[in-house]
Amino acid sequence: MGRMRFLVHPLNRLNADSAKRAYICGYDFTPWPCRSRLENDQLVIDRETDDSGNLMVPWAIDGEAEIMLSTATLIEKEQPYVLAVELARGKINQVRNQLDDWQSIGLSVTQALNDTVRRAQECFARAVTRQDNPQEASQLADQGLAIALEASRQLIACYTQQALGARHRQTKKLPTWLSSNLGHGLLDEATARRYLSAFNAAVVPLSWRAVEVNEGEYQWNVYDRQIAWCQSHNVATIGGPLLHFAGQDVPDWLYLWEGDFDNVLAFVSDYVETVVTRFRGQVDLWLCASGMNLGEVLGLDEEALLKLVVRTVEIARRIDPNTPAAIRFSQPWAEYMQHLDLDLSPLHFADALVRTGLELGGLELEISAGYDGSGTPAREPLDISRLVDLWSCLNVPLYITLTYPSDDRPDPKAIGDAKPLPGTRWSIELQQQWVETVTLLLLSKPAVHGITWNQLSDAVEHEYPWGGLFDEQGKPKPSLASLSVLRKIHLK
Repeated sequence: MGRMRFLVHPLNRLNADSAKRAYICGYDFTPWPCRSRLENDQLVIDRETDDSGNLMVPWAIDGEAEIMLSTATLIEKEQPYVLAVELARGKINQVRNQLDDWQSIGLSVTQALNDTVRRAQECFARAVTRQDNPQEASQLADQGLAIALEASRQLIACYTQQALGARHRQTKKLPTWLSSNLGHGLLDEATARRYLSAFNAAVVPLSWRAVEVNEGEYQWNVYDRQIAWCQSHNVATIGGPLLHFAGQDVPDWLYLWEGDFDNVLAFVSDYVETVVTRFRGQVDLWLCASGMNLGEVLGLDEEALLKLVVRTVEIARRIDPNTPAAIRFSQPWAEYMQHLDLDLSPLHFADALVRTGLELGGLELEISAGYDGSGTPAREPLDISRLVDLWSCLNVPLYITLTYPSDDRPDPKAIGDAKPLPGTRWSIELQQQWVETVTLLLLSKPAVHGITWNQLSDAVEHEYPWGGLFDEQGKPKPSLASLSVLRKIHLK
């Protein structure tokens, strides 16, 4: 049994809920199963291994939104670490390493950025030398961390501007798809007009639960009309996910066969074959499966789920060989593995699929930031950049699905277990800022072939509270206007 301990000053920086969300992970972001809790003035993490690792913990500087921050690699020791000091060390180390990496490939940085990094280091140095007084050290470390976060924002802005400039020198308009999920209804004329100003692609969900409410009885009307609408407006069409086991898309009758792999496989195969045959040649990308990496589904283990994914892609490729097939991974930082004993992280699951020789046309990462349950804690844009760069090593086109809350009130039309995480004053302004920063960052990445906003409207039933681009009255949020501007400037 391994144990790591961290002094928390002041103690109200963490509560019981946020402490439970802390975990230790390795270099590939994969968490080890662990138990995290507050004991007096310490964050205590117990785990089965005593290997060195990085602590991930939700943290907020005064005036800042809560984000998941990482320490540098730490070893176990008798004396507790001062948490704020280690978080400052981790962020400064991350910024300096990324700065060096990007400068080595030609990034030019401003003197203001160099000055900000220097100020963060100086403040951190004072914190390190005062650890005999944890309260004073924590205050100094928080100051250094705030400066380091500002340096991180400046670095991302610098990288995004220059990387986008390099891409535009090769092509005036980028070929990246920008889309949103059309949901399970039809757009009215005003919404459709606003949609077309912001997006050049669309996701038609083809929900199994909606299509086959009763076994063998299919209802296609809405999805037929959505795909026809996409074609009539020259909008690229993403069909799926055909299998979505992380949300509300599994038909109720399928649970009668829970744990029976052979029958589940037969039903999955029949549905996928039916859908792909019906819409063959009308879809530009098949999103075959989503959420299969989250552990046991329908009583099936990881090996069985891997076989389901392989079969789904094989059927789509056999019936519609001219249309690429992709797989979506939920919670790509794998926070859920803190509480589950699984062998495959999302990255390892994807790597296993790629190694089978499966003809994958894309890997999609779902970043529903700022939510508990089926979502993931909010992270800095620099962490998103690192995640995309890590996954790009698989040499498969990447697609990114995004969600971010604009409010934290009870949402009467939200279904599922996701809720905006406490610790942040969620607002439409914060959502707009996040949308602009993250979308520009992703557009700067050649490995990213498509960006999808996961939820179009809060006015209809949806998975993530207040995660839409239209509010509960059907009025557009400022984020939609930002996407319209970005589409006009950067995309075909």
